[in-house]
Amino acid sequence: MQKTDHFGLDFATFARLIDNLHDEVFIFDNNYRMLYVNKACERHYGFTQEEMIGLQFWEIINKHHAWNRPALPAVYKYKRPVKQEQKTYLGLDVLTIAIPILDDKGEVEYVVLSIRDNAHEGQIPRLDELDTEQYLSDKTHPNDIIYRSKLMEDVMDSARKVANLSAPCLLLGESGSGKSLLAKYIHVNSKRADKPFVVVNCAAIPEQLFESELFGHVRGAFSGATHARGGLFAKAEGGTLFLDEISELPLPMQSKLLHAVQEMEYRPVGSSTTVEANVRILAASNRNLERMARTGAFRQDLYFRLNVFDITIPPLRERKDDFLPLMFYFLNHFCKQHGKGKRLSTDAQALLSQHSWPGNVRELAHLVERLVVTIEDELITKEHLPTSIYETRAQIITATSSGSLDKAIAEMERKLVMDAYNVHGSTRKTAEALNISQSRASRLIRKYT
Repeated sequence: MQKTDHFGLDFATFARLIDNLHDEVFIFDNNYRMLYVNKACERHYGFTQEEMIGLQFWEIINKHHAWNRPALPAVYKYKRPVKQEQKTYLGLDVLTIAIPILDDKGEVEYVVLSIRDNAHEGQIPRLDELDTEQYLSDKTHPNDIIYRSKLMEDVMDSARKVANLSAPCLLLGESGSGKSLLAKYIHVNSKRADKPFVVVNCAAIPEQLFESELFGHVRGAFSGATHARGGLFAKAEGGTLFLDEISELPLPMQSKLLHAVQEMEYRPVGSSTTVEANVRILAASNRNLERMARTGAFRQDLYFRLNVFDITIPPLRERKDDFLPLMFYFLNHFCKQHGKGKRLSTDAQALLSQHSWPGNVRELAHLVERLVVTIEDELITKEHLPTSIYETRAQIITATSSGSLDKAIAEMERKLVMDAYNVHGSTRKTAEALNISQSRASRLIRKYT
């Protein structure tokens, strides 16, 4: 029989009630260890309740970057309540009220934190009114890119390493995986951060206008050129030029771009003089540029010049640890943007986590915004999800119930191998992505092509 208090509440019922609070509740012991947190933590940090209980406070801060400007150390130090405005890992502005529970000797026995979105309470002094000591800097999560997976940690390590280099870098990955965001991150963390970041969508510019758009033109260069105009290279001077969807660059323009990247100079249309270019080139593609270069669909010399360094962003389906924080990041973002207050039920979260996300992070963002805008209920349940979300699970059920288990396993193997090969383009990188030997990867690719 479960223990009850004088109100007749057992612990399970009490915990269920606390879990349904809008405010987040933390309980720490007398030595920075988390004894309890309610389910509101999920929308703030993208961690499950089970993952957070039992963690040390400094692990939450240093490893998981839960908050900037933490309040807890001051509570242990001064043994009195404090409040602190903070920003969470997922970018929410919150007000934290931390209250110590003292034992009969006046020592801290527990600390209770109540965390509310954009709220202000009472006459409790702010932390900066008590102490100017800084336990950590005011910097938010150091990357401004939401992730928890080891795969994305490796990507971010690579991005940090190439940020201050001047050589071109090629960003690869499926559509919607975050190549543009990573390019912006590289720029912001480079020595060129205070200079322009110019994005060129190579698929969106008509072929006949490409040279003028990229390099500019002089007056009278062609019909309608009534005045001189600087191109995108000129706009990016001193900064970064990001060539998105570089695989769509017309072949005639590829030779001109090669010269500009190689010699760091270009010639505006109609001009007889060259202009020096001081820009960092980043390029991105969701297609297999290495294969395109081998088949002649993309200039091989340009490919090698752009591919001095390359970073491949794995698809969302391969980094399951990133799903929950990303989902809650978008939920918080679009609720704030549209003035809504929505929650996701546990069963909806579970179903979403099983989806294959062929459109990657972009698909997730669009779906969450659609749910926030179109669902009238405060709680979004699995019944509100579109039918496309059920397809992944339905395919698994169909494959395993249609007869042969061997056939289902072979089909899954074929999909994994070919998806990896289509993204990475070489047997070596495919082998690394699947954690198998290169000879086995080569054999499987031959088998399924």
